[in-house]
Amino acid sequence: MLTCGNICRRVWSFIKNRFLLLVSFIKGESNCFENDIEGMSNVKKQSSAAPPGGNAPVVHKVIMVGSGGVGKSALTLQFMYDEFVEEYEPTKADSYRKKVALDGEECSIDILDTAGQEDYSAIRDNYYRSGEGFICVFSILDMESFEATNEFREQILRVKNSDNSVPIILVGNKADMREDRLVPLELARQRAEQWGVMYIETSAKRRENVDKVFYDLMREIKRRKGGTLGNGGAGHDAGTSGSRTKKRGIKKHCSIL
Repeated sequence: MLTCGNICRRVWSFIKNRFLLLVSFIKGESNCFENDIEGMSNVKKQSSAAPPGGNAPVVHKVIMVGSGGVGKSALTLQFMYDEFVEEYEPTKADSYRKKVALDGEECSIDILDTAGQEDYSAIRDNYYRSGEGFICVFSILDMESFEATNEFREQILRVKNSDNSVPIILVGNKADMREDRLVPLELARQRAEQWGVMYIETSAKRRENVDKVFYDLMREIKRRKGGTLGNGGAGHDAGTSGSRTKKRGIKKHCSIL
């Protein structure tokens, strides 16, 4: 069942998102979403004041894409709050911020969880423009969601005006039900190889490879930005925006399956 806090968070997010959509259409500004994307958070963000050293903390902007019902929100909420929501509730657009330590360096990750329904395809371009890296999710139980990943990737490359240089990770979710899979493992691996990206199978329910997906994408974003990389060690949480701040260690996952 949904907790009271989870319900309140979703209601608040819905109200703010609808307001931003209204303002955007009234003003007729196609880039309104890029400027207001941080204001769409369903949690109160922490202060972004620069540390004593004078350098502002790096922020990596990640966009969740994929068909409806594949588990984009479930993966995001597991990463953010260590919670699994079983009830499927179509997402409009929710954004989150979390402070983490990536290979010994403090940074923040902004996650925009986008709608998978076609009704919202017209506004996806505005979201995609602001993204630095993308997690393209499908369900290993749903061949149609797997086929749709090609379309999502094409949209991303078109908006970013790039051939294949955008950081993307292909994710097959619901790996806790592998015995019922309809998308063969080898087929998913072949697609990732064609794209030139990493393929990871996850289970939001069991929290399998959830951290690995987000940290590996942040490392790739950092590499594309020209930042230095560590030895690939696991990152850890430095704090979650909102009232439920958590600090914990995260184990490094050696397997991507």
